[in-house]
Amino acid sequence: MAVLAKSDLPLYTISIAAKLAGASVHTLRLYENEGLIIPFKKVSKQRLYSNLDIERLKRIRSMIKEERLGIEGIRRMMAVIPCWAIVKCTSKDRKSCRSFNNMSKPCWMANAKLNHCEGRICRECEVYKGFSNCNNIKINLKKLIVPLN
Repeated sequence: MAVLAKSDLPLYTISIAAKLAGASVHTLRLYENEGLIIPFKKVSKQRLYSNLDIERLKRIRSMIKEERLGIEGIRRMMAVIPCWAIVKCTSKDRKSCRSFNNMSKPCWMANAKLNHCEGRICRECEVYKGFSNCNNIKINLKKLIVPLN
C-alpha cells in the first residue's frame, strides 16, 4: 500500500464531508455511484473522505452549480481521459479493456479484472488523482499529447 500524503488521509465521515463540501449525504452517495468520487472504505463499509476528496467534491459542486454541467456531462468528460496512455497499456491490454472500449464511464468505474489494471487501487492511480480537477483535464491532456520543450 502506498504512503498517503497528509492531504489524502481518510479523516471525515460522510456526514462531516457532506457539510464541508456543502452537499447532502445523499448527494455524496450519488457522486460515488456515478463515478465522480471514490471514498475510502473501512472494512465495515463506512466511507471516509480526505481533504483532497473534499476539494474534489467542492469542484464537482462548482461545476454543477456555477458552470451548469450535469453529472452525466462530468462523468463523460472523465471517461475520455486516455488512461491507457497514462498507465502504458499494450495494444493487447486495450483490446480486452472495458475502459478503452466504453466512453460513458471513467476507467475507475470499469471492472479491472483480467486487464492491465487488475490489482490496482483506483483511488491511488495517477489517472484518478491527476485528473481530479476537471478544469485541469485539458492541461493534463496537453502534457500527455504535446511534448514540452
